Amino acid sequence: MQRRSTMLPIAAVLLAGSAALYWTHYLIFRDAHHIFIYLLGDVAFVPIEVLLVVVVIERMLEERDKRAMLHKLNMVIGAFFSEIGTRLLGDLTPAVQGKEQVWEYLALKAGWRRGDFQNAIAFARAFSYQMDPQRIDLEALCQLLVTKREFMLRLLENPNLLEHERFTDLLWAMFHLAEELSARESLRDLSDNDLAHLAEDMRRAYSRLAAAWVAYAQHLQASYPFLFSLMVRTHPLQEHPSAAIA
Repeated sequence: MQRRSTMLPIAAVLLAGSAALYWTHYLIFRDAHHIFIYLLGDVAFVPIEVLLVVVVIERMLEERDKRAMLHKLNMVIGAFFSEIGTRLLGDLTPAVQGKEQVWEYLALKAGWRRGDFQNAIAFARAFSYQMDPQRIDLEALCQLLVTKREFMLRLLENPNLLEHERFTDLLWAMFHLAEELSARESLRDLSDNDLAHLAEDMRRAYSRLAAAWVAYAQHLQASYPFLFSLMVRTHPLQEHPSAAIA
């Protein structure tokens, strides 16, 4: 409201200035025909100006702002994977039944191209991920998630995450898995129903985690190849991850 009240006097001053200039032109040259020719030409050009300013330039500015926002989002996602995400990927993968297929499709390679990343992301989102919780240390997984809960909560406080629903869903899936694990008095000798329920929670979290991890790797390859090189050498979906260059 205050902005509108400020713009009205400015608009009035500009219109009055334009009218004064046209009147001055008429007083000097006494040529109303000439004035109306140029006035009509200027008015006819207004839609083109609107097209250039509102549609083209504004769209370019929106795209620039979107790229800047995605860059900030990838910084947040990078912090997540550095702090907990990559470790979770390594800790949860042994629970996947048929993890060899996961390694086949998701194990990053230095020479991957756009199509390889897109295929890996599609596989990560579509793979059934039958999980067996008994294959991993549930107590260690629970401890890790509980320890990093405050960190993940701080990530959710970032307003930019509202533009990234998939990553937000990943964080909520991790929170839920942490709550399920920590709510049980013991994670040993669980019933078959308990194990089946935890397997579904793990599947939900793992599918989102794997897809987000591949998408982040694609961003690193395009923007930070030196970080991508380290990621290729150290990621947990390979036999012998090592930062050392052979």
